[in-house]
Amino acid sequence: MLASGGLFASLGAMMAGLPQQAYAQEDEVVRIGYLPITDATALLVAHAKGYFEDEGLEAERPTLIRGWSPLIEGFVSNKFNLVHFLKPIPVWMRYNNNFPVKIMSWAHTNGSGLVVGGHTDITDFSQLGGKQVAVPFWYSMHNIVLQYALRQSGVTPVIKAQGEPLAPNECNLQVMPPPEMPPALAAKKLDAYIVAEPFNALGELMAGARMLRFTGDIWKNHPCCVVCMHEEATTKKAAWTQKVMNAVVRGAIYASENKMEVATLLSKDGEGYLPAPAPVVQRAMTVYQDDSVYQDGGVIHHQAEWQNGRIDFQPWPYPSATKLIVEAMGDTVVSGDTTFLKDLDPEFVANDLVNYEFVKNALDANPSWVNDPSVNPGDPFNREEILKL
Repeated sequence: MLASGGLFASLGAMMAGLPQQAYAQEDEVVRIGYLPITDATALLVAHAKGYFEDEGLEAERPTLIRGWSPLIEGFVSNKFNLVHFLKPIPVWMRYNNNFPVKIMSWAHTNGSGLVVGGHTDITDFSQLGGKQVAVPFWYSMHNIVLQYALRQSGVTPVIKAQGEPLAPNECNLQVMPPPEMPPALAAKKLDAYIVAEPFNALGELMAGARMLRFTGDIWKNHPCCVVCMHEEATTKKAAWTQKVMNAVVRGAIYASENKMEVATLLSKDGEGYLPAPAPVVQRAMTVYQDDSVYQDGGVIHHQAEWQNGRIDFQPWPYPSATKLIVEAMGDTVVSGDTTFLKDLDPEFVANDLVNYEFVKNALDANPSWVNDPSVNPGDPFNREEILKL
């Protein structure tokens, strides 16, 4: 791990100036903050389809935020009471900054990939030595999976200043907001990026990018973003929390069963939650194992045995995945103080960070969730984590 200042130092200072408790808002209006990525689908569908209103709740139109740092700030300052975060972010918030965030469910599974620039001849992770690669956030599943794949391929992930020399086996990482990645790749400021959809599809269709691998083809049905709320709301407003989670779970199930329709709905050609046009979002949600370019190019290795989708939607927060992420964070190069990870027990985090009650109630009321391809219908609440390049 690499400890230095930067983004986390500034966020830590910001959070240190706020109360350690995030007090629940007096009213019960649902206020959603989200990034323009398909990770937010369950929340956006719940709003678009009126599922919050079905629960008797008022919900403001979700607020689009273009970076993880301002979304964290909006949540911490109580501007938002329902958000999606990259799964490692609440680990950092709760155990490095003592902020009472709770993971309530998964927002989706899979739904990310690593694309390389058309100006490169990269066909394998081993060829990322000496290259510049962007990740959306240091504490992200993207950074974890990328560094796993690099290590497995004999490449060392590093964080160096732009222009600083790289050894042939060093891959230089930098954080970049997702909307900035396709233009940077097209301008050859990057050699590759790893990010959530639809920015991989956008890169493919509009920035000359080529898909190298899907993250869900490396870590089977991995979580990426998770649905988060303030802990105080879950204890003081339990009935409200249950209604919110009922709507979110319905949104996830609808997205799982209607990917093409939902892609159009979310796009700028539909309800405009995402700024990407419909063909981009449709590709991001539906084009996968049946694409000849992906098959012939070796982009997908495990589809025959794993049977997952490019993006899937099931809300159950498997404890096994939380434990794996906590363990992997200790092996992942990041910028910022990582002291808090030293004595962090994965079993404790899986029980302390995640609230299983409300999502379990909602899933029990909506049993069709087990039909999502990322769920084992024979044992839907347990699984073994599979990480394989």
